[in-house]
Amino acid sequence: MRRIANILVILCVVLPMFMSCRAISRFLNDDDIVAEVDGTILFRSDLDAVIPDGIPEEDSTRLAVQYINTWATDLVFQKIAEQQLSKSEKDVTSELEDYRKSLLKYRYEQLYINERLDTAVSDDMVDEYFNAHSDKFVLQRPVLKARFLSIYSDSPGLEPIRKRMSSSDVEDLVEADSLAYSSAMKFTTWNDEWIDITVLSREFGVDHSALLEKMRGSWIEQKDTTGLVRIAYVSEMKRKGEMAPIEYSAPSIKDMIVSARKQALVSGLERDLLNDARENGKFKIYR
Repeated sequence: MRRIANILVILCVVLPMFMSCRAISRFLNDDDIVAEVDGTILFRSDLDAVIPDGIPEEDSTRLAVQYINTWATDLVFQKIAEQQLSKSEKDVTSELEDYRKSLLKYRYEQLYINERLDTAVSDDMVDEYFNAHSDKFVLQRPVLKARFLSIYSDSPGLEPIRKRMSSSDVEDLVEADSLAYSSAMKFTTWNDEWIDITVLSREFGVDHSALLEKMRGSWIEQKDTTGLVRIAYVSEMKRKGEMAPIEYSAPSIKDMIVSARKQALVSGLERDLLNDARENGKFKIYR
């Protein structure tokens, strides 16, 4: 590596009339060139570093084109800005210092929070928060408990699975899942948890309003031209405007409680630091 660097230095000194140091470096670098903007080179190794291994070729190509265009756009903007902006407009020293301060503050806050934040939230805390802020948990869309089946209409497993998927017996659901493994395209119960209706509507390829129109009692069924049948059994549903089930709201409630604790830690940190600075004579206000 040092030998190559020495050669580059010599060539850049000896051959300035014939080619630039950038061109000499490119000549000695056996890495493939992917793109160039006004003398700035993007090498294949740079591109390979940002594209995950093992993804389909189509996705790899799309990501590569996207990265190259973004890289080129940034450089084009940089070049035109360097040409068109005045010296004072190009001076970003103040902005960089402000960013540095903000970044250091953020990093210390994260360190402080990570060392002190209590993330444990009990069920009683969830219940208390839910009851105290019930207005926050009025549903904007229906939520439901459902089981979904995708299967061809001529499959012998269709009726046995359909019969069992509406059962409240755990053994029937286990049997339905077992039958679906060998005869269905897909069978899911979402572990009998509440889900947003859009989760189910995506399985049918329609929006949630169209899905509700297809609902007959507790069943939703749709058959396409290939003979594939999509079936959903809805065991429970809360409609728009109703109170969300507490089980459905619990994850977001826990996040809210932890977020409030985090904000309290940050506010306390800021207050304590300012008070310490006053007591130590480091912070003074002159009247």
